[in-house]
Amino acid sequence: MRVIETVAALRSWRRALPGTLGLVPTMGYLHEGHLALVRRARAENDHVVVSIFVNPTQFGPGEDFAAYPRDTERDLALLRGEGVDAVFLPPVEEMYPPRFSTAVEVGGVTERLEGAARPGHFRGVATVVAKLFNQSQPDRAYFGQKDAQQVLVVRQMVRDLDMPVEVVTVPTVRDADGLALSSRNVYLGPEERRAALAIPRGLFAAEAAFQAGERDAARLRAVVMEHLEAEPLVQPEYVSLADAETLEELTVVDRPALLSLAARVGRARLIDNVVLGEGD
Repeated sequence: MRVIETVAALRSWRRALPGTLGLVPTMGYLHEGHLALVRRARAENDHVVVSIFVNPTQFGPGEDFAAYPRDTERDLALLRGEGVDAVFLPPVEEMYPPRFSTAVEVGGVTERLEGAARPGHFRGVATVVAKLFNQSQPDRAYFGQKDAQQVLVVRQMVRDLDMPVEVVTVPTVRDADGLALSSRNVYLGPEERRAALAIPRGLFAAEAAFQAGERDAARLRAVVMEHLEAEPLVQPEYVSLADAETLEELTVVDRPALLSLAARVGRARLIDNVVLGEGD
């Protein structure tokens, strides 16, 4: 497995590469959710490159950029075990050299939910992903469903800017108790970890209500909120039930819909979602 730290070296490696390439963009501190992306990429491409870059431009003031968990040696060992061909591990100054002054701004789907809660976040995401696409020239790029709004943003960017990349979404990976895997779960103490289970419980309860015939969006949101508010350590930021493509809030669930939420549990800000009506 090759570890690459510069854009020039990545481009040189890519030019010499025969066959298809899958890209898995990450911020490191890898878990089974990331490895599910790697395995999917390995199954669908001749070669796989994983990027590890904690991107400062997608963190806002007062967020956890400095504290974000990092363990590069462990990450590299996991990726070697998965048969990854190369890891792109650039320093910040390689991605954002002096006088860097360009950004990618995606409209529409960035204006709600995480975009409203974290101003500038998706500008940072779109910019770094566009750079990674240009640098590595992948045939396919892999993202997790847990970051559903991010996937919509990247798809919009790819469509609008005619980028020749297929964006592949991989289902959320969860612990046995239902909590979605996240690098930020490391912030949770034992009591907070237990309290955080209200998040998947609420989503799954609303999903069950939908499957039983409930279509009123306000009632489905209320099912989720009831579970969150039952846990004093959980501080909900939003519960959304929106069109799965536009993220416009729904009154009645009459099309595929994204039921999503953000909540704080101690130091951790957690997001999660389920899709309702997919395939109906």
